Amino acid sequence: MKRRVVITGMGVMSSLGHELDTFWNNLMAGKSGVSLIESFDVSEFTTRIAAEIHDFNPEDYIDKKEARRMDRFVQFAVAASQSAMKDAGLDIERDTDPERCGVYVGSGIGGLGTWEEQHKILLEKGPKRVSPFFIPMMIANMASGQISMLFGAKGPNSTAVTACATGTHSIGDSYKLIQRGDADVMICGGAEATIRPTGMAGFCALRAMSTRNEEPEKASRPFDVDRDGFVMGEGAGILILEELEHAKKRGARIYAEVIGYGMSGDAYHMTDPDPEGAARCMSRAIRDAGIEPAEIDYINAHGTSTPVGDKSETIAIKKALGDHAYKVAVSSTKSMTGHLLGAAGGVEAVITGLTLQRGKIAPTINLDNQDPECDLDYVPNVPREADVKIAMSNSFGFGGHNATIILKRFAE
Repeated sequence: MKRRVVITGMGVMSSLGHELDTFWNNLMAGKSGVSLIESFDVSEFTTRIAAEIHDFNPEDYIDKKEARRMDRFVQFAVAASQSAMKDAGLDIERDTDPERCGVYVGSGIGGLGTWEEQHKILLEKGPKRVSPFFIPMMIANMASGQISMLFGAKGPNSTAVTACATGTHSIGDSYKLIQRGDADVMICGGAEATIRPTGMAGFCALRAMSTRNEEPEKASRPFDVDRDGFVMGEGAGILILEELEHAKKRGARIYAEVIGYGMSGDAYHMTDPDPEGAARCMSRAIRDAGIEPAEIDYINAHGTSTPVGDKSETIAIKKALGDHAYKVAVSSTKSMTGHLLGAAGGVEAVITGLTLQRGKIAPTINLDNQDPECDLDYVPNVPREADVKIAMSNSFGFGGHNATIILKRFAE
């Protein structure tokens, strides 16, 4: 018999807030976290906006000396994991076997800021001046490493690097680790900090980002006919997953149950999505959950606000859900948070879990003129009260990496 897996804690770092209630209230208010970039000179960039976190002080969460040895994406991951552990009321030494508690936190790109800084030092001052912490600060697995050391989690420890599918793969893989008995608790999700000159320049060169620089709050507009690209975000989304009996034994509050996980590859193109691959991914998650497509009440869409991507996901949802696609509520919260790349799936899993618990669906803001080729119910502009029992969250990444998780309102 498969072991049941539940969500008992959540932590988020976002331009919309660092605390769950603040974050949720801003989503419900339809607030955009997008603004002009302040952290470096963007005057020569075609895109000069992002969902940047302006009020983050790592020393609120991490010792000053330790914080200096972490890239910004690791700082976000550690801070969000602390919030999630506190939210779960979980103390590993007290509440569980440390060897049965693991960490699975991914990043699509890793320590880009550290890479930039140390490369500049290499060029200007020579190799002897490069920091001995360069490599351990920069590598993508260090978020998982630092979190495990902080909490003493000695169980399974890994990192997914699957572009924008990273966070959802991390959660889905963690769910399977617990389900098959390899762990009782997993700290999982994604973190990203790529609002840097090289990151912005690379995506500008791809012409993938919005250039609506005069109206930052209106730039991310998934499924709208006037969408012109995604808006980069930064931050982290972390979940605490537990085996059900383990959670009940310690009297944990349960947000939702994880019931399905699907993954697939497009085998098609480096950057352009194939709706067949995304549809296969959703169908696999539905099959894994043991439900019918018509049982899904809400989809937190990948919905990046790119012309090709939004249309492709719409087609994929129709392929996976059939006629029910026109009855299910779909929204893209990236319209408010921006696209957090490898952290997107973590943040959106938090949103999906809160949707099940609180009975409200976050809107797709800036959906003023819906694209006729994107013809589903995208919950435009205002939140919606809804009796959501089962919800799906999609993440699709460059390279054709697809990941879907399905969450269910918890019932004994």
